Amino acid sequence: MIHLVPVLASATAMQMTQAAIAHAEAQGWKIAVAIVDSSGVALATCRMDAVTPPISDYALDKAYTAATMRCSTAAYFERMDGSPSLRLGLANRDRVLVWGGGLPILHDGIVVGGIGISGAQDFEDIACCQAALLAVGLATPR
Repeated sequence: MIHLVPVLASATAMQMTQAAIAHAEAQGWKIAVAIVDSSGVALATCRMDAVTPPISDYALDKAYTAATMRCSTAAYFERMDGSPSLRLGLANRDRVLVWGGGLPILHDGIVVGGIGISGAQDFEDIACCQAALLAVGLATPR
């Protein structure tokens, strides 16, 4: 039996990036945005003016984590925080980042990508992620 899996279009990733930036601008926040596919490969990235370069890497790592771990970075932190062995193991892994601001992108319950935003406070980064998802008609995961 063949199972078909939806994919996140690059045009949608660009729309999400623009929506996240617009939301941040309206609030006076400075952010970087990264959108990845379900394998964690970048589809769209943007760093607002005056945002330091490392912030872009943090956004990409948040998006990668959300897409490949299939949960928000905040939820992954909660899981990791309760397990000393997991916490120690993840400290040695590249690209896994558990700061708030990374959400999986879901279509009909299937993870098709991840969005990561960094540069503002965690709850502000998350709000930008949610605005981006809503802008393209996708639900925000818990």
